[in-house]
Amino acid sequence: MNPSIARDTSTPPSEQETAALHKQRLRTELLARRKALGEQDKIAADAIIGQRVLDWCATHAIHSLAVYQPIRREPDLSAAYNALAARGVHLCLPVVVDNDAALEFRAWQPGDPLQKDGMGTLVPPAGTTVVRPQALLIPCLGVNTAGYRLGYGGGFYDRTLAASPRPLAVGVCHSFGRVEFEAQAHDIPLDSIIFEDV
Repeated sequence: MNPSIARDTSTPPSEQETAALHKQRLRTELLARRKALGEQDKIAADAIIGQRVLDWCATHAIHSLAVYQPIRREPDLSAAYNALAARGVHLCLPVVVDNDAALEFRAWQPGDPLQKDGMGTLVPPAGTTVVRPQALLIPCLGVNTAGYRLGYGGGFYDRTLAASPRPLAVGVCHSFGRVEFEAQAHDIPLDSIIFEDV
């Protein structure tokens, strides 16, 4: 056999590739932990997170907030959304308009009709008023000590937060989502993070 053919000439992964692979492994682990969370534990954690979201909004005088419809067992904060709406806070939901674009936000209040988009997420229908919220409530798979979020890898919230002027960004995350990873060039840190344990 020709030694030049047998030799492995592949180059080692770059720092960026290594960081991306590490984040992908963390995503798999954290999704499994979230899936394994007992139903009563999840209900209790969601209630605490929801109350802390209400407190955060009151402290920061939030009058316009982008919320989310939970997927993949993200914290269900529907009770908090009802309370915010009752306080007169204007809510909206994110909509993916293009895979490489920032999110669009459409006005929404609890009880308004929703439809599934191409990714299976519930969103307000086309034609709903588009708004620019004061703050974004962002679900996190994980977060690191520097306040960077680990999401599903699509980059939608990072592109949204890269716009100027940027809204406040508060993440919500289960306590087991505290992990360490290197932020990449496109990552943007959150302003605050809410957990159920502290």
